[in-house]
Amino acid sequence: MNAIPYTGTAAFARLAARTRRVRTALAVALVVLVLVAALAVLHPRSSAQPILAPQAGGVVVLDLSASITQDTYSRIHQSLSELVARGGRYGLVVFSNVAYEALPPGTPASALAPIARYFAAPANVPRGEQPTFPVNPWSATFTSGTEISQGLDLARTIELRNHTRHPAVVLISDLADDPNDLQRLNTVLNEYQVGGFRLRIIALNPAPSDVARFKGLIGHASSIIAAGLSTSNGPLALPHTSFPTLFIVLTVVLTVLLGAFELWAARLSWGHPDG
Repeated sequence: MNAIPYTGTAAFARLAARTRRVRTALAVALVVLVLVAALAVLHPRSSAQPILAPQAGGVVVLDLSASITQDTYSRIHQSLSELVARGGRYGLVVFSNVAYEALPPGTPASALAPIARYFAAPANVPRGEQPTFPVNPWSATFTSGTEISQGLDLARTIELRNHTRHPAVVLISDLADDPNDLQRLNTVLNEYQVGGFRLRIIALNPAPSDVARFKGLIGHASSIIAAGLSTSNGPLALPHTSFPTLFIVLTVVLTVLLGAFELWAARLSWGHPDG
């Protein structure tokens, strides 16, 4: 059968071009929404974020000097348990009058749990008696005087050695530094400021004068927070993920766009009528 010429071909060409543009725009929008929805699922918002940046490289500096008594053990346990519960990755430096690297940077926070157990009070303590804590590996041969500069300087060296882009350190201490260490501590904290190190201090029942001294030394990129003292022996509440509102909204928008795509951007097809 011979084709029948039609004078409105130009009009159909314009409509076809407009349809292609609409199809392209909707297709791009759909791809973008799918990607954003996938990111929303892969990276949900949590009720508690890691204390340090989520990337590997942060260092926890733990004070195990003689000034850390059993009165503050529960605060150490609570602080380490919270680090474990919040997740992230850390290195660990412990110090007294010397310091050493106990865990390398990038170690999962869960590795702090075996250390935290040494500072956990027993579940059942008879009325009127002091809790008996487990014997820790540091009390006999490591625990001595307090030189906070040793721990902070080693943490700084580790961060520089690993070329950490955003160096960050968490100091867990009662801040009762040896007076003979104060000048060196001042030098180390100045190096922190010059190097752009972020320092978070979890203070273990410190004296007000020690807090005041540190506040005058640590600079604007650092902060001091009090260690929480657990009032029960129950498990620490883990972070929970918030309701995925963004994902739900994106899903609705994606569904609407899919419907619009089928309604407005369907291809025009030619064929023989049935029968």
